[in-house]
Amino acid sequence: MNKELEIRQHNALTNARYEYTGLQLDLFFFLVSKLRKDQKSYTYELNIKELSALTGRKYDLAYLRKATEDMGSRMFEIETPERHVQLWMFRSVEYLKGLGIIEVSLSDKIIPYLFQLQSNFTSYGLASALRLTSKYAKRIYPICSQWKDMGETKKHDIQDFKKMLGLLDDKGLDKMPRTSDFRKSVLDIAVKQINEHTELHISYELEKRGKTFKNITFKVKTQALAETIPFDLVATNEPLPGVQQSHYDNAVRVLDELRITDTKHRQAILSNAAHVSEVNRYNHDLKTGKVKAARNPGGLLLVRLGLVAAKVPKPTPA
Repeated sequence: MNKELEIRQHNALTNARYEYTGLQLDLFFFLVSKLRKDQKSYTYELNIKELSALTGRKYDLAYLRKATEDMGSRMFEIETPERHVQLWMFRSVEYLKGLGIIEVSLSDKIIPYLFQLQSNFTSYGLASALRLTSKYAKRIYPICSQWKDMGETKKHDIQDFKKMLGLLDDKGLDKMPRTSDFRKSVLDIAVKQINEHTELHISYELEKRGKTFKNITFKVKTQALAETIPFDLVATNEPLPGVQQSHYDNAVRVLDELRITDTKHRQAILSNAAHVSEVNRYNHDLKTGKVKAARNPGGLLLVRLGLVAAKVPKPTPA
């Protein structure tokens, strides 16, 4: 097997079997965003106000405590060629009263797997995952993120895929045995949310064997987002002074979408912080209908940036 493909397929936590609620996945992704390789301890602080700013949701203390309690008792099951691994997340969880902060100490064994998962994401990816409301969308999104540069995911056996999502247990009890329910309640909702709120645009194909659907594959491509995130979650160097990496990356995607390929124009835009900001603002206005440019949206952007002159309509003959 191609080594790169093998690494993707064995990206352990993305493909691990575990079932989390939407709230637990919010905490999980937020925790992943806090990991720093230069940090000596495995204790991290989760600021709930910061999490609320990213998700737009409010969090009740009682629900948070119940969520972390259940997360602490739930097991990750990971299959490798050499062994079957059972992992638990926390050593301890402390709520700092009056501060809105959860202090989480992670188990030593899970740390390498968490860093492996983090390496799949940009700041945009983690913020996008937090904005998804469907717990299945939150699970399917990182699976698709693994394969975004390949154009499609590997072929998943549907039964194994359901086990990953917590829909099928070891005794064969299937929470959604009907394919129509699986499509409507899991796949279609996940696809809609991922396409609306993340930098990925996905679709899926179900493959039949005889009369039964056997496999599922996701088609994956990147897209520019209308929204930019308020701050970078993953620590990166600023590509330009005063410009977040995520905003810069989104501007690049916008230029690609608008087919602005001229090297001089791209260099002029991407070397200027004000231009990068304007590209993202223009993209938002374009996608929300504030700007109408059906014929040549890329050309209009270049005019707004002052890189090309606006075409003056020819006078009508008298």
